[in-house]
Amino acid sequence: MQQIPFLIMRRMRTPLIVLICAYAIAVLGFVLIPGQDDQGQPWRMSFFHAFYFVSYMGSTIGFGEIPYPFTGGQRLWTLFTIYSTVVSWLYAIGTLISLMQAPLFRATVTRNSFIRRVRKIREPFYLVCGYGDTGHALVKALAELNTQCVVVDKSADRVDELELEELPKFMPALNGDASESDVLLDAGLGSPFCHGVIAITRDDQVNLKIAVASKLLNRDVRVFCWAESRDTGANMDSFGTEHIIYPYDTFANYLSNAISLPSNYLLHQWLTSPRGTLLTEPVFPPRGNWILCGYGRFGKAVQKKLVAQGISVTVVAENHELCQPPALSIEGRGTEEHTLREANIANASGIIAGTDNDVNNLSIVLTAKALRPDIFTIGRQEYASNNLVFHAANMDIVTNHSKLISSEVLALINTPLTNDFLLMSRHQADSWSRDIVAKLLGCVDEENPSAWVITVRPRRMPAIVEKLDRGEEVLLNHIIRSPTHRKIKLPCVPLLLARGGEKLLLPDPATPLQAYDRILFAGNPEAKSASDAIGNSPDLLHYMITGENRARSEVWNWWKNRRSALKNSP
Repeated sequence: MQQIPFLIMRRMRTPLIVLICAYAIAVLGFVLIPGQDDQGQPWRMSFFHAFYFVSYMGSTIGFGEIPYPFTGGQRLWTLFTIYSTVVSWLYAIGTLISLMQAPLFRATVTRNSFIRRVRKIREPFYLVCGYGDTGHALVKALAELNTQCVVVDKSADRVDELELEELPKFMPALNGDASESDVLLDAGLGSPFCHGVIAITRDDQVNLKIAVASKLLNRDVRVFCWAESRDTGANMDSFGTEHIIYPYDTFANYLSNAISLPSNYLLHQWLTSPRGTLLTEPVFPPRGNWILCGYGRFGKAVQKKLVAQGISVTVVAENHELCQPPALSIEGRGTEEHTLREANIANASGIIAGTDNDVNNLSIVLTAKALRPDIFTIGRQEYASNNLVFHAANMDIVTNHSKLISSEVLALINTPLTNDFLLMSRHQADSWSRDIVAKLLGCVDEENPSAWVITVRPRRMPAIVEKLDRGEEVLLNHIIRSPTHRKIKLPCVPLLLARGGEKLLLPDPATPLQAYDRILFAGNPEAKSASDAIGNSPDLLHYMITGENRARSEVWNWWKNRRSALKNSP
């Protein structure tokens, strides 16, 4: 806040000096120039009367000549004073208005207002660095989960866009360079309520600087980073960055998973999608021969993963000298029919449009479909503004790194056990994942299953912890039954139980719970509210364990005792 008075005083120094000098000269003149009183005797103004007269006359109020009518000399001096003080005021006011319109002053006022808002936050929040397509998707999803965010972005237009968003929570935003440590501190990095820093700008070096600064300035904060280069990711990891997301490698793993374990891929899509997403249909990419158009970082990651699975990949690249594709690659963009024919599209099972140009990717897919209507198509989408045209292209799979990264970060923040479950599930047979998919389908209607974590701790599940402390047994089955009818199962599936360093997939409902167990559930979000109610209410928990409605029993016992007392009374 000290910057604003400093800027004002620096810019207003000359106008204030001019204004002070004009008033001083005017006051001095009225003191020195003699006047006459009502008796015709010589009279001089005191400094107080002179300053009083100049003050209201200089502001054009004009109360008149006081305390006596002026002489000719005083009126002549009054004319000089009027013009000099008015001009001085206009100069000062003009300079002040110019200062208020100056970009530096407005930026300083905005930044100080932002700092005050951040300091008033008294709940856990995440510092999101970068508000492009990825940041927009992530902040919107976190707002729907009632999670507070603070946003920093170099683009003033994006910051203005956030302020116009109709989000459930107000998200403070600052137009600044998040790679600068003072900007991070102003955005709340040092606050005890800052639970994480999310670096998702499009520049690897900026993300690296954010990760390094965050760990040096606040070692307790969790850092989530987007990295396109493995070298940059290794550098981030050396500073203790907890979560590094490689979007191209991640999608390559997803595609490989979709080919070998389609049910597991569908399970991943469901568990990492934002709340309210419509139920995703399963996809079954064929093995066969594939055509890959584009051989940048995305193309190299996909080609490496497919080849590792024994899948034949024909690469189509525009500049062989620059990207150095494998032998027998085809030179071209893939938007031309002759290029795709040369890549043997007639015998290909699928095609991947993986360039960094959305228009070219759309053209590749449409050209491929014209030549082979039944070919499996995958398109890479760079910008969210092209959602409608990619949807209209009717591709089998659309990979959007913004949605991919936001989904990964959201899962890590909201349900940290989800990532552990998905990693462990990849080592299971696809039939195992298919059974879980079938169970989850029975729990939901039109929307994807939601995932949530329940922790058995005193503040979260006091009724359960109280029973455990008394040595009584509480089973997992007791919190996945309806509080209104214990024989009805809640619409959810327990996916993972974490106990200390041990993690158990698909825990049996008969598993006894222990204090500080963490259980990952998926299904209808209404089941979460029911489980929370059971864990918080001793009466509900007693009903779930014994089948006896204790509240009703106590009322019935009171009524029987009351009737007995009335009968026995004289």
